[in-house]
Amino acid sequence: MAFTYSVQLYSVRTELQRDPVQTLSRLKAMGYSGVEGFGGFNYTSADVKYALSHAELKLVGYHTSWTYVQEDKLESTIKYFREIGNKYVIVPALPEECTRSIDEWKRTAEKFNFISKRLQGEGMVLGYHNHASEFKTLDGEVPFTVFFDNTDPAIVMQVDNGHLMAGGADLMAIMRRYPGRARSVHLKPYSKSSGYAPIIGQDDIDWTEFLHWCRDKGGTEHYIVEYEHEEAHPQMEGVELCIKALREMEAAGKI
Repeated sequence: MAFTYSVQLYSVRTELQRDPVQTLSRLKAMGYSGVEGFGGFNYTSADVKYALSHAELKLVGYHTSWTYVQEDKLESTIKYFREIGNKYVIVPALPEECTRSIDEWKRTAEKFNFISKRLQGEGMVLGYHNHASEFKTLDGEVPFTVFFDNTDPAIVMQVDNGHLMAGGADLMAIMRRYPGRARSVHLKPYSKSSGYAPIIGQDDIDWTEFLHWCRDKGGTEHYIVEYEHEEAHPQMEGVELCIKALREMEAAGKI
């Protein structure tokens, strides 16, 4: 069964700023079926809905600043997401005061549990997106596993496999530790020798094992391509090459 792919709009942020509607239409033409938003709420909900409808794309999530899910802004965030049809509220980074020690990570996990319950009441899902730093030992422990060991299973573990490998972690060991929690994942190529420059399939990630596990045991609903090495490939070219590579791997029976 073929996979359905979406794209993180940060990958094409410059093109998006120039012409949102045309950029989304080009992504659709490449074969993407959905997009994941990011950043501030810079467009009206009506404009977002129009652009998505015009391109016939689904909104599969939104990288949402930690400040936007705090008590003083949470209600307005919920309202905006309700209007644009977003279900997945993914926090992509945390401020230093949330991550300075393992105790802070545990307290942050408690905050996520509280926010998650509020969002569930609105039919929305809270999640966290990893970077490489969460896999560096802190106070003798690994922040990533401390965080997800202390959060409710309803909180999505949005694994970014490129960042995870850059952090020196064992990708499949992490996936197996949290079955069913990778409901949304980022497909980001990574090579130990050339970093984020390669496209998918020309890197060091075992895409066959990873994608099969996501489909069979990860509970994964959204497969989101993110390419962020403009020096190697311009924004639109990078995401187009990645989805072409994925389709080629499918045709060859590799995924």
